[in-house]
Amino acid sequence: MARILLADDDASTRDLVRRALEGDGHSVLVTQDGAEALEQLQAAGGGAGGKAGGHTFDVLVSDVEMPLLDGITLAEHALKQPQMRVLLMSGFSEQLNRARALAGTKLAVISKPFTLEDVRAGVRRLLG
Repeated sequence: MARILLADDDASTRDLVRRALEGDGHSVLVTQDGAEALEQLQAAGGGAGGKAGGHTFDVLVSDVEMPLLDGITLAEHALKQPQMRVLLMSGFSEQLNRARALAGTKLAVISKPFTLEDVRAGVRRLLG
């Protein structure tokens, strides 16, 4: 299963998404904003490799609107790692359009409100 980095500034969303992904067998490292997530990416191996404790991050699941560092900027950093896939979540259509500009097979976008199955299916598609 995948090693997932989760970044969201809303505690209840973080908890629900974490539990859903762990229920699918994934290992989830939770961060509360984009800056903290970027620190984890850098500590995990910098711009290429993404190693943390001998494991690479496979997927970044991130909210778009966060303090300190938004999810799109975070995704741009994460996508520099060749193995990384990114799932962005947002309730703002203009932000989703900005996110789609990063498009590619390594990135998926879901709109809020979303179901936990939407998140789980998005991760499965990215890993598939």
